[in-house]
Amino acid sequence: MQTDPRLGSYLSRALSHEMAAVQQYLLQAKLTSMWGLSAQSAHFRQDVSGELAHAERLMERMLILGIPCNATQLPAARPGRTLEEMLHIDRLLEIEAIRLYEEAALYCGRRQDGETQALMRAIMEDELSHLQDLDQQLSAFRKG
Repeated sequence: MQTDPRLGSYLSRALSHEMAAVQQYLLQAKLTSMWGLSAQSAHFRQDVSGELAHAERLMERMLILGIPCNATQLPAARPGRTLEEMLHIDRLLEIEAIRLYEEAALYCGRRQDGETQALMRAIMEDELSHLQDLDQQLSAFRKG
């Protein structure tokens, strides 16, 4: 299957997004560790692992399709001044990812690229789960 530029763009944007998320969550893990919030720091480190796994899967697909594995320039990490602010920032990051993966999956479906479509849907499901987790954490702030 010959790769079109638009598919390459979706995969590159997805890789960039995952690498930006790694940077974001790693910074937040370090900050929460410095604040003495070891449980939250461990949670952010789990998020780093998840996002790295997504990046690895995207890179593998890009290699199979002959697309260069280049992330674009990463945006600056936004650490947040409090844990609650961090979670709100992360929520926006996850919503952005979900929109990207949904759009990419639809495009892959139109191209009849079932393998890439399945990858985009699987990562989107992971991001939806992460969004749900963030919403639960934020809910605890509203109750507290």
